[in-house]
Amino acid sequence: MRAINQTGAAISINGLSFSYDSEEVLTDVNLEVYPFDSICVVGPNGGGKSTLIKLIIGLLTPDTGTIRVFGEKPETARLRIGYVPQYALYDQQFPIAVFDVVCMGCLGKSFTGRYTRNDKERAMAALAETGLSSIADKPFSLLSGGQRQRVLIARALASNGDILILDEPTANIDHESELHFFDLLTELNKRMTILMVTHEVGFASTFFKRIACVNKQVVIHPTSALTGDLIRDMYDGDMRMIRHDHCCSEEGHKHD
Repeated sequence: MRAINQTGAAISINGLSFSYDSEEVLTDVNLEVYPFDSICVVGPNGGGKSTLIKLIIGLLTPDTGTIRVFGEKPETARLRIGYVPQYALYDQQFPIAVFDVVCMGCLGKSFTGRYTRNDKERAMAALAETGLSSIADKPFSLLSGGQRQRVLIARALASNGDILILDEPTANIDHESELHFFDLLTELNKRMTILMVTHEVGFASTFFKRIACVNKQVVIHPTSALTGDLIRDMYDGDMRMIRHDHCCSEEGHKHD
């Protein structure tokens, strides 16, 4: 992996606005994301979270303002970003193996359009890092929700990028898989910048350094500032806070 300049911004957004047709989704957004940062992106439905991510990875173009990824335009720097989308749409009858899904993370890095030996080695390394080496040949359609999510993360890692962006990655996985998922993110954050869109803000302080509240504009808070009042303001009062360090017993409530 290339050396990362720790003094400059990994992602820099200045004066950004974006609209779908005449409907303004984001306005006057300013955001600095640093190398090895970990940011939880939260906000109400329709607030612009997924739109912000699509702008960062170059799938959309801002109406006004600028986005720079390590000083470059998103469309130039997109190979430095590993992206795990919100939903993985696929034909369950399509006979694709786990290894082949992960190799897709190497697309765009070869002029021949074929996977090189280096591509395949990166794919196997990504499978090993996500604990999936033993199922490399297994059909993707037969995996559990948690396994599929790790395969998609492995695919993002195979791109050998410096930023990992995840859009609602815990939406369809069970609690145990979610715990393993955050253990994996903790290790990855030692070498990558991580942004994750989520609705489950209750666990944010256990992993993320900062919280980006997105509701047409973007406001950054340290995770220590995450309170019930902030959550209610963020979601206009319509929000359930989910804690994963919370247990109920016959003796009453307790927290780990």
